[in-house]
Parts: sequence; structure tokens; C-alpha cells
Amino acid sequence: MSGAASGPGRPGRPGGPALRLLREQDVLAQLRGTEDKIADAITAFAGTMLFVYLHGLWFTVWILCNEGAFGQEAVWDPFPFGLLTMIVSLEAIFLSTFVMVSQNRQAARENVRADLDFETNVRSEVWSIHMGRALGVDPGEVERSVQELLAENRARMKGSGRSPE
Repeated sequence: MSGAASGPGRPGRPGGPALRLLREQDVLAQLRGTEDKIADAITAFAGTMLFVYLHGLWFTVWILCNEGAFGQEAVWDPFPFGLLTMIVSLEAIFLSTFVMVSQNRQAARENVRADLDFETNVRSEVWSIHMGRALGVDPGEVERSVQELLAENRARMKGSGRSPE
């Protein structure tokens, strides 16, 4: 949701700078269409144990019927169950496509989050520099201290076998 706030920390106060704050959910809502909602719903259901149980039941009934457990009149796909094999293969193709669509949407969500995080970090840095200057703090000295701490942290992480990124 984009909102405008005027003044130093007071919404609607005239005379102050307008701030535009983007929320991840609002940006993602603009990107999400009906097809995406359907793909997400299918993927969400396919990832449940109910889906597994229903398929187990479906396969069991199919095989029992086609093995003659309910009489020869109930047989429509005799062993080796060619129709069942084809249906399951088609279902697997579609489910894998829905999963890939959902993964692509998740990657897009991560990109939006990264962009919003970057904007927030830039805002914070700019504000910190301005406040530091107003307080008489030397930004160059602060940056040198930050770089030293980051270098020490990277060295420690390399020593522990963890990647610094």
C-alpha cells in the first residue's frame, strides 16, 4: 500500500516532505492475475497429504475394478492399465508445470522483496548520513570503521567454513 506522510513523522502535516512507502503485498497483488491464483491453488493442494491420500484411494479403486474385484462388467482398463498410465502421466506433466509457474512467481516475489529491501537500506543510509552530519559525525570515519568490522566478520566466517554471503 502506498501512503503519503507529510512532515517529520506526522501524516498529513503540511509543509513536510511526502514519503512514498511501498509494501511487498501491494506490489505483488498488482502482478498476480487469475491464472496465477489458479496455479497457486492447484500447487497448494497438490502439496498436501490429502492429495496423496485421494490419489492412493483413486489408484486402489481403479486397480481393484480393473482386476475384476467387482465383476468383469466393472473392467474398463485391464492390466497393464494403459489408460491409468496415460492419465497419471498427463497429470504429472500438468502438476510439474503448475509447480514451475509457482516457483517463477516465488522468484518474482523474492526480487520484489530484494528491491524493497534495497530501497529501505538506501533510505536508512541517507538518513543516517544526514543525521550524523547534523550531529557533527564524520561519515568517512564511520565508513572506515564499518569496513573494518565487515572485513573482520568476513575473515571470521571464512575461518569457520561459512560463506560470507
